[in-house]
Amino acid sequence: MFTGIVKGQGKVVQFQEDHGTKQIRIASKIINSKDFSIGESISINGVCLTITKFQNNDFGVDAMPETLRRTTFDELQSGSLVNLEPALKVTERLNGHFLLGHIDTTAVVSNIEKQSTSKVFTFKINSNQMPFIVEKGSVGINGVSLTVVSVGADWFQVALIPYTLSETTLGNLACGKRVNIETDILGKYAVKMNKEVANYE
Repeated sequence: MFTGIVKGQGKVVQFQEDHGTKQIRIASKIINSKDFSIGESISINGVCLTITKFQNNDFGVDAMPETLRRTTFDELQSGSLVNLEPALKVTERLNGHFLLGHIDTTAVVSNIEKQSTSKVFTFKINSNQMPFIVEKGSVGINGVSLTVVSVGADWFQVALIPYTLSETTLGNLACGKRVNIETDILGKYAVKMNKEVANYE
């Protein structure tokens, strides 16, 4: 379980293919063998993965074919920066919103508008995901918890403050770039329950 409050960034240092699985090594100042253990969960650009090894200042994870198919991981290269969030501790404040690290789909940046010191990003997304994205609701973008400010038939907008732009990889986004999207789990359950009630009636 995560909250979408990114704790830091890591840099991809190595990829290795193994029968369709991609083994990824990431250099990070916040994930180390002293404070974390093999087998712990870590959110990488919003994707929940398991730490499988430590090597010097790097840690390793394995991305399965399903993960590669549903996310932007197939676009990562050596040197790519990624957002990192360790799993939520029970004793921590619940900032952001509940994220499972299970990516629903990807979206594409279609427009970036500067407003004062902030930026408003418009994302184009498959219309079948729009029932789970509502104005003033929450959405996870590359692992970052954000508030939806506006929605359309197949697009939505979020506004990023300077802190988010500087402390996460979202500040490096440009038009045409793909991002990982996790819609609100509560919204998914609500839509599913409404459909089942309608079918029952």
